[in-house]
Amino acid sequence: MRVAIEAASLSLSSGGLARYTSELSLALARSFPEDEYFLVSDQPFRLPFPAPVNLKCGGGPRNAMERRWWLWGLAREMGRLRADLVHGPDFAVPYLLRRPSVLTLHDLSPWMDQRWHHAAGRVRQRTPVLLEFGLATMVITPGEKVRRAAIARFGLRPERVVAVPEAAANWFRPVETAAAAPAPPYFLFVGTLEPRKNLDMLLEAWREMRRHHAVDLVLAGRRRADAPEIRPEPGLRLAGEVADSALPALYSGALAFVYPSLYEGFGLPVLEAMQCGAPVIASHAVEEAAGDAAIYADTARELASAMAELASRPELAAAARQYSLKRARQFSWERAARLTRQVYEEARVRFGGQVH
Repeated sequence: MRVAIEAASLSLSSGGLARYTSELSLALARSFPEDEYFLVSDQPFRLPFPAPVNLKCGGGPRNAMERRWWLWGLAREMGRLRADLVHGPDFAVPYLLRRPSVLTLHDLSPWMDQRWHHAAGRVRQRTPVLLEFGLATMVITPGEKVRRAAIARFGLRPERVVAVPEAAANWFRPVETAAAAPAPPYFLFVGTLEPRKNLDMLLEAWREMRRHHAVDLVLAGRRRADAPEIRPEPGLRLAGEVADSALPALYSGALAFVYPSLYEGFGLPVLEAMQCGAPVIASHAVEEAAGDAAIYADTARELASAMAELASRPELAAAARQYSLKRARQFSWERAARLTRQVYEEARVRFGGQVH
């Protein structure tokens, strides 16, 4: 099979969309060496590393007409590549129904609260049309929660929507940090700094906890333009974007990873933290990823209490680390690749029979 994967998300410096596209394409190429996978985009991007020989860069627009990427450019590039199928890993597929297509719908946040996405107008308008008119032959979601919500909201036939759980990359693993870990200890948040992540509540809870325990808070991630303003204060460290190579040590050294997001389609950073052995305190928004391995807190009071308990009970933190590692072992990108490849096959069958 020859598959074109739209790679615009790889032009982002960080974030879940880039991680998903990178790790899935690598796992597909490793797991199915007989296939060819072409990353294509109208924007510059880097090929994920280390790329197997069957994961390649395709082309982009070659003329002014093809700059209308979703209407003309992507379809023409698929023709040049002789691709059997196109996968849009970021809420979109080509507008012309010429080949089987698979759309990944990561969550329904663009349609839930406009304050969460200041620049998602195009997604809000475009994706429902692609889904309702059957331009996406098959749809992938990261879990059953989003699958059920997508079926209900967009009127999709259940057999067209498949849940494929994501995973942490295999290079997320526990790192010995005793010699290099910063002092004092710290709680950690990793993710895009944006309204949906509920950072105001996290700061409120941390300040309450810090009245009794000398534990810092590290916020690591790209700051989006609409992120809440966060002023410097004692004990608060704004790490900005952190290189992938530094993330395992950052996760491993944390007293706990804290993720109080208001809504998530899955919660990939939770699995990254767990695979590094970090205890996790999170909102129920990530329950599908974290299972019974996290401490759940949905209010500032609950969050402060959970943070204080981990700060004061080393034995609880040690047990939580083991729960995290056990939970993370239930997920892998190889499994995600196998399930995704099955969706590709189903898309080809359904498209050939014009079943939508």
